[in-house]
Amino acid sequence: MRPEAAGVYRRTQAERDDQWLSWNRTDQAFFASGACHILAWACREAYPERAVGIAAMRFVGEARAFHAYATWGSWSFDHSGWNAEPDLLAVNSDFEGRRIERFEVRSGLASFCQDHYSRMPADYWEDPRRRARSYVRRFEPPWLGVEPVLDDPGRSDPQDLA
Repeated sequence: MRPEAAGVYRRTQAERDDQWLSWNRTDQAFFASGACHILAWACREAYPERAVGIAAMRFVGEARAFHAYATWGSWSFDHSGWNAEPDLLAVNSDFEGRRIERFEVRSGLASFCQDHYSRMPADYWEDPRRRARSYVRRFEPPWLGVEPVLDDPGRSDPQDLA
């Protein structure tokens, strides 16, 4: 699967207002917009033996993230599955028509949610973690055939991100 911009699946106002409507979107739409951070943490938790981190993107000059995703070396994992991280960033920037920047998420899920106005699992129509774990398993991780390319040798060990 090629990377697709998260904004393609942006929730309607009705979906933002009604958790049941938001919950009943396709898995890809749900994890692209509204629960991307839940999917990112589920991916990291699915592979504790791997150096899976969490990153997010925001518009240049803004503090709030608009999309979170898991990382492994130069790879990213989000609603589009595993893709080269530069491709994921480019497709989102192109779709939004604005420059974006990536940043490492060094906090836990609760802090991330508080800092970026995202919901904790208990704040959804139903706890999305089981759904996220199932979605992660649909995609073959890149380490089954490719070693990671560490484009930034100074990146933190994902164990520091918890």
